[in-house]
Amino acid sequence: MNLLVLKEIDFLDYRVAVTPEIGKRFTELGHLVLIETEAGIRSGFSNHDYVSAGCEIMFNRCFTDIDIVFSVNPLPADCIRSLAPSTVVISPQDLFSRVENLTLLTEMRVTSYALDLIPRTTRAQYMDILSSQANLAGYKAVIEAAHLLNRALPLMMTTAGTIPAAKVLVIGAGVAGLQAIATAKRLGAIVSAFDVRAAAKEQVESLGAKFIDIENAERTDGVYAKRMTSYYKKMQEKKLLSVLSHQDIIITTAQIPGKKAPVILEAEMIKVMKTDSIIIDLASKSGGNCAFTKHGKTVEMDGVTIVSFDNILNLIPHDASRLFAKNIFAFFEFLTQKMEENPDISTIEDEIIKATLLTYNGRLMNAQMGRLQRNQC
Repeated sequence: MNLLVLKEIDFLDYRVAVTPEIGKRFTELGHLVLIETEAGIRSGFSNHDYVSAGCEIMFNRCFTDIDIVFSVNPLPADCIRSLAPSTVVISPQDLFSRVENLTLLTEMRVTSYALDLIPRTTRAQYMDILSSQANLAGYKAVIEAAHLLNRALPLMMTTAGTIPAAKVLVIGAGVAGLQAIATAKRLGAIVSAFDVRAAAKEQVESLGAKFIDIENAERTDGVYAKRMTSYYKKMQEKKLLSVLSHQDIIITTAQIPGKKAPVILEAEMIKVMKTDSIIIDLASKSGGNCAFTKHGKTVEMDGVTIVSFDNILNLIPHDASRLFAKNIFAFFEFLTQKMEENPDISTIEDEIIKATLLTYNGRLMNAQMGRLQRNQC
């Protein structure tokens, strides 16, 4: 098959969907791997690296005779219109904000898979781009916060006196949050964390952090958070107000799939925080967990610096690309194995296929996305 890897110029994303290491694995399987020129340059992979791995460089973007397109971001509309029928697109689709792509993919009779809809299961973990990228985002958030903070993180005992350890609060103990906790602990900070999910307490404490518990209040189970009752939110606000004034860094990661991120840090909470404390809001793309967050901007409010990144993974694109590419290859291997068993992919009864297959032969295959499309119309 002819596999195409695009340069992510439309999204100003420094990552690349296939690295030379993974490109070589594709070529060893007998596939032709076409890399758009300098697709990996901002991730530290040159055209020469790809050629050495057996790939070919494409200097003019062309979709003729392409079987599969790999991308870190959803394909722009003009790219979709250039695809031949039956071309396969494997990428995140971000359809909660780009639902119009569903219609276009269907009209062009393109077969598309949404990697951001891969189930959060043990069986699918090797393909889980959300987890691999969130892991790095949580790490980098702490590093950036430490860089911005005007004091040291670890406890230091010197001849000139003792420097107390900085305090870090992580809100949302999912993949990004847990990595943020682990990173802050490694840097010597005193770390606490909050999450609405019942399972999070044990995970947080296993990393040596203190769990901020709301006694006599509801909790939610499952992988993802959900919106809570007004009573719970009042209890949450009261509890957080009691701990925020002691924190030097706050990392927020709380998101609800397909919905606006919950605002957890309200205006009155910012007022009780230390002057020169730092908030890194990793949920800014979906609205943010802080009332003053502006996506891709740094805002100062009442002496508190509130930071959100347009794409925090642009600060660590080499490793982000390496993990993303491994997820891509794992999904490709799984998909080709299933198609060998049954060439009609639309009839395959598998939770991963059913969750990720969006469009096939001019039909919309994903029921959840179909409901989303109707609601948007």
